[in-house]
Amino acid sequence: MLNCLTVSNIVLIEQMTLQFGAGLTVLTGETGAGKSILLDALGLALGSRANFTLIRNDSDQAQVTASFALAKNHPANARLNEVGIPVEDILILRRRLKRDGKSSASINDIPVSLSLLREIGDMLVEIQGQFEGRGLLDVANHVALLDKAAGHADTLVKLGTGWTSWQQAKRNLAQAKQKLNKARAEEEWLRDAVEQLDALAPQAGDEAHLVGQREILSNVGKIGEGLTIADDAIFGEHGALTLLGKARTALERVAPLAGGELDQALTTLERADVELNEASISISSAAHQLEADPNSLQEVDDRLHELRQQARKHGCEVDELPDLRIRLAESLAALEDSASTLASLAENERQWGKYYREIAKIISNNRHATAAHLDAKVMAELEPLKLENAEFTTAITPLAESQWGPLGIDQVRFQASTNKEMKAGPIDRIASGGELARFLLALKVSLEDGSTGSRTLIFDEVDSGVGGAVAAAVGERLLRLGGGMQTLVVTHSPQVAAKGSHHMRIAKTSSDSGVVSSTEPLGAIARTEEIARMLAGEEITPEARAAAAALMEG
Repeated sequence: MLNCLTVSNIVLIEQMTLQFGAGLTVLTGETGAGKSILLDALGLALGSRANFTLIRNDSDQAQVTASFALAKNHPANARLNEVGIPVEDILILRRRLKRDGKSSASINDIPVSLSLLREIGDMLVEIQGQFEGRGLLDVANHVALLDKAAGHADTLVKLGTGWTSWQQAKRNLAQAKQKLNKARAEEEWLRDAVEQLDALAPQAGDEAHLVGQREILSNVGKIGEGLTIADDAIFGEHGALTLLGKARTALERVAPLAGGELDQALTTLERADVELNEASISISSAAHQLEADPNSLQEVDDRLHELRQQARKHGCEVDELPDLRIRLAESLAALEDSASTLASLAENERQWGKYYREIAKIISNNRHATAAHLDAKVMAELEPLKLENAEFTTAITPLAESQWGPLGIDQVRFQASTNKEMKAGPIDRIASGGELARFLLALKVSLEDGSTGSRTLIFDEVDSGVGGAVAAAVGERLLRLGGGMQTLVVTHSPQVAAKGSHHMRIAKTSSDSGVVSSTEPLGAIARTEEIARMLAGEEITPEARAAAAALMEG
């Protein structure tokens, strides 16, 4: 709900602060007093395009601030959370224009873009009859308004889920086909790569092991020479084993004479004899392996070369070849199994497409049924509003499949004609001025149907060109709207003004800085005087006051 509007240096308005309440508020005043200027100012705070001619002549800048009290679940709060603006009890929209052509906007004193200000503004206030392309004149809103009237919010959620899932299924299928096509193009290479790696059978640690083997085989001569020397040193005529045997024999002869003192020495010599024999076996085995295959070095070099060549081919380390072999084999297996995978993805895409079409058809049928009901309701409202020759239709046309989306398969447009021979067209093109405002009033009353609105509704001179019973009918419908949402109306009609829960009078006065526009809330007595003035003109008669009182009581 709009709580407060503060305007500074906008045309005739030097400084003005207005407080607003719930229900229907009427704004009256003589022609030229500044009623439309007030709405222009509010439009700036709601994100309308900057009009620098609105800056008061004696000022370098103008500013408009609008504050709103919102329920915590208001959609504007959710949008503010998305963009990181703290949500507070009072939402403040501010717009500043400077004479040098610069403008700025803020929400809760945080600078924002004009597009975001307008987006939030459209969630807070709906102005009918003045701002082209906003409110009911914005055709992008028509499908949402019809859906609200249809009351199928739960089905719309299913439709949105179906659309999202269908599009994801399409993407999954397309990606799988693309991957398959790429894999098929590489299939020959893939098979060859797997065959080569299978033949090579790389193992973890192959490279380090082969490098060690090559080091050994490259030094066979040196190693053999060392083994010969070692063997002679151990087993030669004067080798360690012969000398060790002599030592054992000598100790064994004298050990009994030493009273056990040499037992440990004999044990150690026996252990040394065993160790030397084991060393002999190892030396013999090593010598045998060196002599077993004279081609071993070439075989080691060849395998090491092949492993490194495969690693370069695949851009990896030699130790990564075993894992690479597994991945390539899996890719080949997946390629061979791709037909069943694609069939599964295609079936999933088909099922979600079918689901979406079924829900979209339900939504479309609901819309057509609701449209017929809405058209009848609007037509019933037109005659009392002196639009008895007008017609209203809700045009629902199927969209091309390329235009389908989360809102379904329909294009929805509210259309009208001002006489029965005229072809229906967009409301703002076939009606003007008061006719347009009354069309919008009839449509708004029919759409709301007593529900509580989340936006403030403003009508600008909806009673233009009518009086008497028609003006009274306009007032009654505005009062009905005011029962469900905060409604403001700029009016010249006493019948409309008499329906207000709150009444503000706008007037021009002279001051030291020139002519200024001011607004004041009216109490019961002042309100009666204002409505009497609207009935009688400058000279207010007792009869006019009585008529004003009667209108207010009615």
